[in-house]
Amino acid sequence: MIGWALRWALLCCGLAVLGVGLLHQTAGFLSDAAPIGSRAVKPQPVAIPPANTTIFTADNHGHVILDADVNGAPVRLLVDTGASLMSLTPADARAAGIDLAGLAFSGRVQTANGGARMAPVTLREVRIGQMSVYDVPAAVLENLNVSLLGMSFLGRLQGYEMRDGKLTMTW
Repeated sequence: MIGWALRWALLCCGLAVLGVGLLHQTAGFLSDAAPIGSRAVKPQPVAIPPANTTIFTADNHGHVILDADVNGAPVRLLVDTGASLMSLTPADARAAGIDLAGLAFSGRVQTANGGARMAPVTLREVRIGQMSVYDVPAAVLENLNVSLLGMSFLGRLQGYEMRDGKLTMTW
């Protein structure tokens, strides 16, 4: 009878030690600190873009072309960090309510396609999605094929970055 009771007590103690060991091992997996000698992989933080962020994907040529509203008119813009000013074609300027006859094409600029005459203007509002920038210095350029989103707009943002074929703008 004592032999049976002793075996039963040893079995219960063994189960208790095994249960405590398993509980300790499980707690080690659930805690931030991995047990010594463990090869547990710590989870990597997930980058969540801030609420005021817009992301655009470049085309096959690496250009980012986006749709915007300039003074309330729809305008297609090529993002150009090499352009000091936002620049509009005469047709886009007209659509945005700018009177071309009243402009003084008094300046000259050098573009990727050569020299061009330009007229300075201020755009009341440039809206891209939920983002709006007001009173943006710009220019209307003769002989421009596509309107440009230049540094006079981009410099007013909290930040912008081109990485892996994606333009991220934060305001």
